[in-house]
Formats: sequence, structure tokens, C-alpha cells
Amino acid sequence: MQFKDYYAILGVPKTASQDDIRKAFRKLARQFHPDVAKDKKAAEGKFKEINEANEVLSDKDKRQRYDNLGPDWDKAGHPGPRRGGGADFQGGAGFSDFFEAFFGAGGAQPQRARNPFSGFNRQAPKRRGDDLEYELPVTIEEALKGGKKSFSIPRDGRNETITVTIPVGVRAGQRIRLTGQGGAGVGGEAGDLFLLIALAPHADYRVEGADLIREFPVAVAAAVLGGEVEVVTPDGSIKLKIPAGTQPRQKFRLKGRGLPSGAAGARGDFFAEARIVIPTTLTAEQRRLWEELAKA
Repeated sequence: MQFKDYYAILGVPKTASQDDIRKAFRKLARQFHPDVAKDKKAAEGKFKEINEANEVLSDKDKRQRYDNLGPDWDKAGHPGPRRGGGADFQGGAGFSDFFEAFFGAGGAQPQRARNPFSGFNRQAPKRRGDDLEYELPVTIEEALKGGKKSFSIPRDGRNETITVTIPVGVRAGQRIRLTGQGGAGVGGEAGDLFLLIALAPHADYRVEGADLIREFPVAVAAAVLGGEVEVVTPDGSIKLKIPAGTQPRQKFRLKGRGLPSGAAGARGDFFAEARIVIPTTLTAEQRRLWEELAKA
């Protein structure tokens, strides 16, 4: 069998301490663990090789024989490591159970008391991935009408694009659950991704609870004499009659044209807020009329 340079496999010098070997093994095992590697087939072979090197170099007696005898170290009446790392990749303990047992849940320090492949007192528990939460801004139009929305989140050092269906009538503060889109598990299922809905600022509307407020321009004459103006709402444009004597910032209520308010199909109200438009330039005739009006 071809001689393997276990020191080169772990990337440590022959003078490496046991702590250096342990750190190198932990780093490489995390990198090439098939549960997290992109190329699982290639990672499986590398993972076996790393485990084999660690099994020899982390054992004082085996390491001494390896250093002294070289290629024949495991033929001198001593059993060598199980080639391929000894893990059962088709069933039994498997990659994930070994990884969890050796490194411990939550990054606990490993216990170097025995060969990690040579029998545990109990089967290592599998760990479910972490649940993640991401704030997802949606527009007022998306909250009212729903639809598909794509967004990016950082994952494994890169941005991953996810497309989600926004339900009709979604409200700020609600959470959308994406099963299995959270953190990766160790031998267990992935966690979930929770999207916390937030309303994005809008150029035309102000939000007060479930109510929407929008300013609309009113000419001075219409404010004084009354009239009809066009107001744009999320449900389309409407003709709004305003009374004579309309005041600046006076509000007109359109019931049920606001944001979703909780109950099925229920919505808040829409308020049209008058913004009186004062002319900045006048013709000579207009000035004369205003002066006469002022005298009256």
C-alpha cells in the first residue's frame, strides 16, 4: 500500500505538538465534512484521509512507530488505523454523528481520551440547525396585493438569493416561515428561516397603524368655494368632493382603503389630507382681482 505522509495531510510539521495536530484536524474536518462541503463525493475521500492521519498522529504510541518505521510502521505486529478512517458512510454512526461527538455541540472542546472511531459509550446526539430570522421590507402595494419577492441573505460567505411568496394582506410584524432554509444541522435537519415583515418607507403615503395618509393638492379657489379633486389611493384613483372652506391639512376619510388590520380581509382607513396650493406668480388681472377681494 502506498505510504501516506500523515503530517502533510494535516498540514503540520513533524515537530508539531499534540495540540497543533488537534487544531489542524479540527480545522480540516470542518472544512471537508461531507455535511457542509459543496462537493460531497470529493470531500468524503478527503475526510477519510484526514481522519486516518489524525488517528495515527494523535496516538502517542502509533505516532512513535510511524516516525521510526515509516511505511512499515503498521506491519510490526501492531494494528494500524482502519483505512478510510473507519467511519460507516452508508449507515451507523455516519459523518454527522462522528463530527458531533468529536467536536461537541456548540463548539465544545473535544475529549482526546480515545480513538474517535473505535466505539462510543453512547451514540452522539444529532443537532438540528439554528433557526434564523431576517427582516424583510415589503412595499405597501406588496402588503395589499401579495406576490413573489426575491431577496439576498449572507450564507457561508456568499450572498444567496431566495424567492418567497408574499401573502395577500400581510402585516408589519408578521413572520413567514421557510422550513429548512435556516442554519445547517450536524447530523440533523436544517433549521428554519423566519422572515419578519417590515413596511418599507413610501414616497407617497404615511402610515399610522393600519391607516394610510396621503396629501393631495387643492387650489385656493377650490378650498374656498369647494369642488372636486382627484386623489390617488393604493386601490386606484378616485374623485373626492371637498366642501367650501376646506382648511390646510384637513383630512377626508375613505373607510376600508388602508392597510390590512388583522381580521380576515379587514383593512384600516385611508385619509386624504388637503394641501392648499398658493400661487407663486400672478398675472396683472389676477393681482387686481385678489386686491379687490382683499378690500372686500
